[in-house]
Amino acid sequence: MKAYFAGGCFWCVTPIYKIYGVDNVVCGYSGGDEVNPTYEMVKSQQTGHRETIELTYDPTNVDYDKLLDIYLANVDPFDGEGQYIDKGFSYTLAIYYNNDEEKKIALDKIKALEAETKKKVYIALEPFKSFYKAEEEHQDYYLKNPEAFEKEMYESGRRKN
Repeated sequence: MKAYFAGGCFWCVTPIYKIYGVDNVVCGYSGGDEVNPTYEMVKSQQTGHRETIELTYDPTNVDYDKLLDIYLANVDPFDGEGQYIDKGFSYTLAIYYNNDEEKKIALDKIKALEAETKKKVYIALEPFKSFYKAEEEHQDYYLKNPEAFEKEMYESGRRKN
């Protein structure tokens, strides 16, 4: 099965899922109408796409509910302007659902988080329409550029000392 989450910088959320039994994580773009967008186009807010990860998973190993829990634990759902130092529409949060069951699970989680925190959650909940794989240099960035990745994690505020 596949799941699609926009969690801000796709470099930063990719490795999180690699340790939770997800078969494959691909960085890309989703949500907009531009066909085959490039990183520069998306980053410059020209396409209506968000940086998104595509998860391929076996629901007998990890279910959609758990994937959402991992997602919510690794983003700032209360920031409507982007994530950490990355600002702009392409870095805002979104859950792209594939069916009514995924939509209900995600909506229930968002409502529960708002009820628990008494804060507005800024996560778009949209039907999945397309996914465009990002350029190869963005795939597994944390493995290809470990020092730059660690620097990004600390400087962005995603990881504390």
